[in-house]
Amino acid sequence: MIATDGSDCSKVAIDKRIELARLSGGTVYAVYVISTAYLSPMGGGGELIHEELKNQGQQTVDYITKLGEIKGINVESVLLEGNPSDELSRYADEEKMDIVIMGTLGKTGLYRMLLGSVAGNLGRHSKVPVMVVREKCEPQD
Repeated sequence: MIATDGSDCSKVAIDKRIELARLSGGTVYAVYVISTAYLSPMGGGGELIHEELKNQGQQTVDYITKLGEIKGINVESVLLEGNPSDELSRYADEEKMDIVIMGTLGKTGLYRMLLGSVAGNLGRHSKVPVMVVREKCEPQD
């Protein structure tokens, strides 16, 4: 299972994840979680944001699917909604995934404390092994 947030930095590591799947002969599940944490307090405007996040998620898993096709790998795309680390852990467990592979920016200090770490939470709470790929990446604005 490839867990992705669609960021430029997560895309840097996707090719490595696809290659790992090619070598193992497995099917890749490209999973994007639409975070609903900030939508409830927004009232009516939250619907537009939700739709935009859903579109971003679909574009992200489509990107992974196209890379898989190029490498000859079967990719199943999955969009989930909720808390990203909770949903990724639940899905990986329910679907009996062999491994969850995801990228991280490796943020520390106040930035990490304020935003939390999906990779860190998933690594601590998942029953499925989690591989975190740390890439050197400069996010684009």
